Amino acid sequence: MSNSQDLQSCRYEISNGDDGAKTLHIQGRMDAATAAETIAGIKSILQPPLPTALTVDLEKVTYLDDFGALVLVELKKLMIAQKSRLHIKNADQRVKEILSILKYDESGAPATIVRKPTPNRFIRLGEGVFAQVADLNFIFSFIGSVCLSLIHVILHPRSLRLDDTFLSMKKVGVDALPIVGLISFLLGLIMAFMSSVQLQQFGANIYVASLVSLAMVRELGPIMTAIIVAGRSGSAFAAEIGTMKISDEIDALFTMGFDPTRFLVVPKIVASVITVPILTLFSDLFAIMGGLVVGVFMLDLTTNAYMAQTLKTLTLFDVFWGFLKAAVFALLIAGIGCLRGFQVRGGAAAVGQATTSAVVSSIFLIILTDAVFAVILRYWG
Repeated sequence: MSNSQDLQSCRYEISNGDDGAKTLHIQGRMDAATAAETIAGIKSILQPPLPTALTVDLEKVTYLDDFGALVLVELKKLMIAQKSRLHIKNADQRVKEILSILKYDESGAPATIVRKPTPNRFIRLGEGVFAQVADLNFIFSFIGSVCLSLIHVILHPRSLRLDDTFLSMKKVGVDALPIVGLISFLLGLIMAFMSSVQLQQFGANIYVASLVSLAMVRELGPIMTAIIVAGRSGSAFAAEIGTMKISDEIDALFTMGFDPTRFLVVPKIVASVITVPILTLFSDLFAIMGGLVVGVFMLDLTTNAYMAQTLKTLTLFDVFWGFLKAAVFALLIAGIGCLRGFQVRGGAAAVGQATTSAVVSSIFLIILTDAVFAVILRYWG
């Protein structure tokens, strides 16, 4: 038995085979103008029970686009619903390309969704351990490379790139001075105001100067300065080197015979170690000025009395201790920022992750190192 119908420029007919299978012959254009009527017409003549196998002959199809491919998709769904098989024959290369884009299975078998098996906890634990070991290996290699580069610069001072070092000093120190000064001034003002509430009860207003100066020079000055530098410069170091890493600029430096660590990392570390202690000194001065404002306008202290008490409280050791902590913090900030930059793998998202990781890791190590310094100072001598 055969049926046929004219649908503008698309025609089709069904012929029976000897084994009960049927063949659908389609000819003409299968496009947006004929797709809807073709689907409805084919469904109307393919009434249950459907044949065990249906072959679609596309030999005389003159044109087929994505709308025409939808006819085959709907036909496939109809055959799958009746657990029948579908075959396509005489499809030219263009038709095969369109069907491959639609992930059309010519066999008519239902597409199987394969779920990626979720690894169990032991596999995840093993993957995490291997990842951490690989990170530790990279960290130790980076530390060794930095140490060798610093030794080379000490033995050969002319190998230090002075222009980049001065530029990094400007970015780390001069550009950060306004925000460091403002935050330190407000911090000193807050400390003086809060401590004066308690000290006024005992007539010990003058000791506000001692509290502010000692707390800032020994602890808060280096820590606050380091945190600000980590947020500004540490993240900038990671983003700069990470961008160079994903754009293959670091590989280009290595190909040209430059040591990437000596070329990129050493100037940033040297600039940070020199600049951050000086920036810490300015932080201490601005904080003392903030305390002075509270002492003069709220506690009826004179400027001479406040400054004299400050100088009486502070010692040269306190200033040196703050400088030492600031230098160590600077080394950690620059080192972590450059390390995260070299660890970037992937695209722009990886640069953002490295930047965030650099800031978080730097702040954590700053607090941890400050705790170590506090223990050392407690048992000094």
